[in-house]
Amino acid sequence: MPASPHRQRPDACPGAIEVHPAADGGLARVRVSGGTLSRARLAVLRTAAIELGDGSLELTSRANVQLRGLAAGAEVELGARLAEAGLLPSLTHERMRNIVAAPLADNQDLVDAIDAALCSRPELAGLPGRFLVAVDDGGVVSGLGADIGLDLVGSSWALSLAGADSGLRVADPVDAVLRAALEFLALRAEHGGTAWRLAEIDGGVAEITRRLGGPVSTERLAVRGSVPLPPGPLPDGRLVVGAPLGRLDPDQSGALLAVEQVRLTPWRGLVLPRTITLGHGLITDPDSPWHAVTACTGRPGCAKSLADVRADAVRHLGLPGGPVHWSGCSRRCGRPRGAIDVLATADGYLIDGQPHEDTAAAIDAARRKQQ
Repeated sequence: MPASPHRQRPDACPGAIEVHPAADGGLARVRVSGGTLSRARLAVLRTAAIELGDGSLELTSRANVQLRGLAAGAEVELGARLAEAGLLPSLTHERMRNIVAAPLADNQDLVDAIDAALCSRPELAGLPGRFLVAVDDGGVVSGLGADIGLDLVGSSWALSLAGADSGLRVADPVDAVLRAALEFLALRAEHGGTAWRLAEIDGGVAEITRRLGGPVSTERLAVRGSVPLPPGPLPDGRLVVGAPLGRLDPDQSGALLAVEQVRLTPWRGLVLPRTITLGHGLITDPDSPWHAVTACTGRPGCAKSLADVRADAVRHLGLPGGPVHWSGCSRRCGRPRGAIDVLATADGYLIDGQPHEDTAAAIDAARRKQQ
């Protein structure tokens, strides 16, 4: 019997080639494993968004980039541009290239090695588009609930499964991720082939831990919540930048071309290699009301949305604390783990599942409860 009876269809995650037909045109998601974008690659994405889409670049909660408003058939030209820029290394595996990394750590080389290893195995093209790998540094991204995770402990790597430390310690992190991904596929098939995530398979973590073998440590790493990296300068001279509601307009993405590379974060922000003056509405102040406020596309871009959540989020800027995510429907696209859940319904908004008479007061009460 399938472990997840509610997963009776393949996941519908868009890719760079298999675009999602949204109300405002095609939606393409470009995987940026580890989040690092050179100036040249960012320029390719920016130009493609302007010439083929609505001009904007959307940053996702997995440190990827989305282009919206694509005309029918534009994905062919988009794919050619991405392939030439090295942003589409595998046509068969492009939707499963979901590798998020601690954005302040020196880990892109390891991410690239994991990415190449996963793409080298034909069978892993069958991984669901929701499957997630994380390369951590002291629990920074452990709260994202990756299906497979790595965190350096002394001279070895702690292997996490379904967001929790399995107790396994490995010397070869690339091989460990590859083996765990293969075991997930095998176990998924044994349970009916419907699970999108490892956590959906009853007993899946224990079984993969057993199949991988080796001693299991009695000391487990704690899972921390995923706290958004605040915008502003860092002590080492780098700069953390936020984008209002995770969306870069052409002027904002153009301003970022002033640096040699950017690194995307899973909190819809960017890390720049040096502090520069940006402007154009980009967020560099940790006290900005935009910090930690996110939203799905909402109306009119999404046909399933019940509200213009972006406009409503703007109307409620200035409330203290965070994070808070505004969702136009029960799919809750892009909602960060641990964020206050502001959900549109036919009768108004629910705040963390509860009806209310005053949206601002209800959000404030939910934030106080989090503290």
